Amino acid sequence: MSEDVRVAVVDDHPVFRLGMVSLLGSLDGVAVVGQAASAAQAADVLDETATPDLDVVLMDVDLGDGSGIEVTRDLVRARPDVAVLVVTMHEDDDNLVAAIRAGARGYLLKSASPTEVERAVRAVANGEVILGPEVAARTLAYLSGARTAAVGGPVPFPELTAREREVLDLVARGLDNASVARRLVLADKTVRNTVAAITAKLAVRDRSALIVRAREGGLGG
Repeated sequence: MSEDVRVAVVDDHPVFRLGMVSLLGSLDGVAVVGQAASAAQAADVLDETATPDLDVVLMDVDLGDGSGIEVTRDLVRARPDVAVLVVTMHEDDDNLVAAIRAGARGYLLKSASPTEVERAVRAVANGEVILGPEVAARTLAYLSGARTAAVGGPVPFPELTAREREVLDLVARGLDNASVARRLVLADKTVRNTVAAITAKLAVRDRSALIVRAREGGLGG
C-alpha cells in the first residue's frame, strides 16, 4: 500500500476549513496532519518540528491576520519539499500570478468539486503544477494579452496590471499612499492594498526596495 499524502489546511473561514478537512480525511491515501485559521497559527502548524512529514498545504489567500501569499512564500523558502495548493475565492490574474511567484504549485477556486480537489492534491504532491479549469482559461488569456503587448514594445513589469503599474510609477516618484490616492482618486485603503500586492508580486521586502526596483525598470521618471 502506498504511503499517505500528508496535508494541512490553512483557511480562516471555519466552515470551509472544517469541510475541507472532512473531505480530505475521507480520501484513501490522504491524511490530514494539521490545520490553521490564521497566518500566525500557520507559522506554528507548518513548522517542521510540528509537522515533520508534511507533503501538501491547502492555502487560502485572505487570512484574518495576514496574507496566504506571504505565508506561502515563507513556507516554500523554509520547506521547499512541501507543495502549496492555493484554494481561494479569487479568480483574478493578480492573485494567481502572486501565488505562483510565491512558489505555489497549484491554484483552485473554492467552487472546485471534491473530485477536482482530490486530483489537485495528488498532482501537486507528485510534483506537478495544476490550475483549476476556470483559472487555466484566465491564465491563457493573460499570457496571450502579455504576448500581444510585447509585440508593440516592452511593457515594464508585465506581471502587474495597468492600475498597479500606474500606482507603482507614482510610488517610484516618491509619493506616499495618501498622495497617490488623491492623484488617482482612490481610497487610501485601495492604494495600500495595491502597494502590498505589488510588493508581493515583485518579491521585494519593503517600500524602499520597491522604489529602487521600479526605477530600475524605468518607472518614476
